[in-house]
Amino acid sequence: MALITGETARIYNDLVVINKAAIKGYLEAAEAVDNPDLKAELRRYSEQRTQFAVELEEQAIRFGVEPPSEESTVEGAVTDAVAAFHRSWINLKSALVDPDDRAILGECETGDAAALASYDLALESEELVDEARELLRRQQGEIQLIKNRFAARRTM
Repeated sequence: MALITGETARIYNDLVVINKAAIKGYLEAAEAVDNPDLKAELRRYSEQRTQFAVELEEQAIRFGVEPPSEESTVEGAVTDAVAAFHRSWINLKSALVDPDDRAILGECETGDAAALASYDLALESEELVDEARELLRRQQGEIQLIKNRFAARRTM
């Protein structure tokens, strides 16, 4: 079993919190858009983030990390990225007041950019074992693909 430090536990907990915020953000965005295909796509991304959170929680438990509470566990170097992530999903709520699919996609893109920054910070940790690093890189890559899709759609 890998040695789990407080830093490693915070990484897992913070990324679970980030993914749970994205779940809600994508669902809110899906409700606000008119295009049925986009609505379905955003719901799929919410489901994907649910899977990411489950994967992180399951791996963390295998390593002996306590599951995060419903409150943010933010500490250390990840604090700023997590705060930026939450702000970007809050901005999505503002875009929903006068919904425009491109504006909503822009806010989703911003939320994913903040999530990617959190993954970058997490991957800088020298305490992550290879199995954890592999999971984080895979999830980060999938988030990057989605962010790129949003950017491409907004410029069409």
